Amino acid sequence: MTEQATDTIKIIKWSIDPAHSEIQFKVKHMMISTVTGNFTKFEADIEVPGNDLSQAKVDFRADVDSITTNNAQRDTHLKSQDFFTGEKHPHIRFVKTGAKAVDNDGSWTMTGELTMNGQTHPVELAVEWGGVMKDPYGNTKAGVSVHGKINRRQWGINWNTALEAGGVLVSDEVRIACEVQLVKQG
Repeated sequence: MTEQATDTIKIIKWSIDPAHSEIQFKVKHMMISTVTGNFTKFEADIEVPGNDLSQAKVDFRADVDSITTNNAQRDTHLKSQDFFTGEKHPHIRFVKTGAKAVDNDGSWTMTGELTMNGQTHPVELAVEWGGVMKDPYGNTKAGVSVHGKINRRQWGINWNTALEAGGVLVSDEVRIACEVQLVKQG
């Protein structure tokens, strides 16, 4: 059952459409260019009281083993204990704790707890509302863009190498960039 009445407000469940969603991060490499990484396996439990997705209860998970940066050697290194410690901590998890509207177009700021590498810390993400539409098969879809910045060292992801010319190989700042299409269940 995907809808239930709670004080006359229906709880509606949504899921991520993985074929139409991207979960990415971007990191400066040698401080002169940007490397983009993707997670290819991810899911979320999303429950919305009524139709306001900004009020959703969200529990998102990405599989560390599904990381890809288009370089197999780098991907293996990212899964190691130098970065995500994927064998010991196989998932990255985000649990929403709150939201507040930022303007009249439906965009909001989402707060939550982000768990990576066995550590959990609060984060704040910007959510841009894309809207709701029915697809040609009668499914109700919604779109959101989620963006934010974190400092990887806060999660104990400290590996780096100093460069001869100065600077470091990998920036501490990680930009989160997600394009997500949701499917209404039931």
